[in-house]
Amino acid sequence: MSKAKTQQPAVIHKVIMVGSGGVGKSALTLQFMYDEFVEDYEPTKADSYRKKVILDGEEVQIDILDTAGQEDYAAIRDNYFRCGEGFLCVFSITEQESFQATADFREQILRVKNDENIPFLLVGNKMDLDAKRQVSSEEASRRAAEWKVNYVETSAKTRANVDKVFFDLQREIRSRKMEASRQNNGKQRKNKDRSKKKCVIL
Repeated sequence: MSKAKTQQPAVIHKVIMVGSGGVGKSALTLQFMYDEFVEDYEPTKADSYRKKVILDGEEVQIDILDTAGQEDYAAIRDNYFRCGEGFLCVFSITEQESFQATADFREQILRVKNDENIPFLLVGNKMDLDAKRQVSSEEASRRAAEWKVNYVETSAKTRANVDKVFFDLQREIRSRKMEASRQNNGKQRKNKDRSKKKCVIL
């Protein structure tokens, strides 16, 4: 039997979708994955997706965990957050309450990750419903500036900025990994026997 060519495995970027129920996390994910708009999608649990994409000329895999928005168990939610490398925190521009909830999601993520600089994008979805807008882009931009993150408005329906948010976040994850790798290389010279922490999904 001829040996299969050993191919360098594609880099995997782990993205977690967070936000209140009904803001369009699943619609954004499905639009990115399959180029289709699903209006009424009621996830009862978290769904995981994986897709090969070309990021700035390099083939990578994006691994998306679409959380249901109302996880019953804090321990499960914390585990999702622990495993994520970057977060798309989504609210609906037509729902002020969902915008307020982003602060809680951010707080939970920072508590679990214990890291202020985690790759994170604030996403205002449903920009096609501008007539029903309750959250101004200025208000959302102010919050993003406070958090030192970027703010992008999207429409899962028209596909506006859908690719942008997933690719922008992957770029943040990639530069974060490169930075960590540089730091680790420095540490490894001092201590070669550092054991790696493993992340377990329950």
